[in-house]
Amino acid sequence: MKKWIVCTALVFGMSFTSQAQKAKKKEDVNAIKAMCGCYSIKFKYTETFAPEIDYEKHLDYTAAALEWAELIVDEKDKLSIQHLLVVNDSMVIKHWRQDWEYENEKVFYYDKDNNWVFKPLSKAEVAGQWTQKVYQVDDSPRYSGSATWIHADGKQYWENKTHSPLPRREYTKRKDYNVMLRGNRHEITPYGWLHEQDNDKILRANAAKDELIAQEKGYNIYTKVPDEQCKRAKDWWQENQQFWSKVRLAWDKIYEREGDLTLKRAVDKKPLFMHFYELEKQDAPLTEIVSVIEKFVINTSENVQGK
Repeated sequence: MKKWIVCTALVFGMSFTSQAQKAKKKEDVNAIKAMCGCYSIKFKYTETFAPEIDYEKHLDYTAAALEWAELIVDEKDKLSIQHLLVVNDSMVIKHWRQDWEYENEKVFYYDKDNNWVFKPLSKAEVAGQWTQKVYQVDDSPRYSGSATWIHADGKQYWENKTHSPLPRREYTKRKDYNVMLRGNRHEITPYGWLHEQDNDKILRANAAKDELIAQEKGYNIYTKVPDEQCKRAKDWWQENQQFWSKVRLAWDKIYEREGDLTLKRAVDKKPLFMHFYELEKQDAPLTEIVSVIEKFVINTSENVQGK
């Protein structure tokens, strides 16, 4: 009798845990999908601290934009959101992309000098977590990190710290640091969502300890507006999504790796995103897109080339 009671309790406990995990994952998915739609965005950054007394604080950065966030992948363990900027109500610019993968065991970490380290994680490390993988305008890597979505006390947020290249607002202006340690917090709010940042600006060199140059606070405030305001971006994506799906497939061949990935900053004096302008106009085939990307890859391993 006791044995039967114990077995029944174990089965009930396992069933309850499974249901709780499914409910939690559903909350996570809903939070991620809440970042989709049309948003009026305000970007605000200010440097808050520097260890050296003679450091000259850089000017605050503020900007505003209208952005459409389209859910382009909706699978059991993966969601992908493509962001599109609407400029002056007339021009659409393909912006960043964020992929969310549940209990993902493959991440990439930025080192320095346009080099990313692809690293496996254990099942125990990522249990219940979501990896956010952020990609640049040409779908090349930017940064990624794994953490747990929190739903408590009326708040929904995800927090992670990870290294990344310099932000677009500074990468052509600053030479005093070469790596950003990003403290990312994505919080769903009544007005939309907030990307809050606590960032360290780091100078990293071979065989040397990281040097903190400055710290900054950042707020990207996404305020939901009617989807009709982003109609131009929605239409643009309908016209161009086929090409960019091929670009993602091309990058997948590069991302199927462990170890390092180093990319050239330019080929024929042009960065990668500029090469895509002509490819996009032609709706170039997958083979041509792969060929262009591989010109930028410095250390493509033999096992990737053979795929």
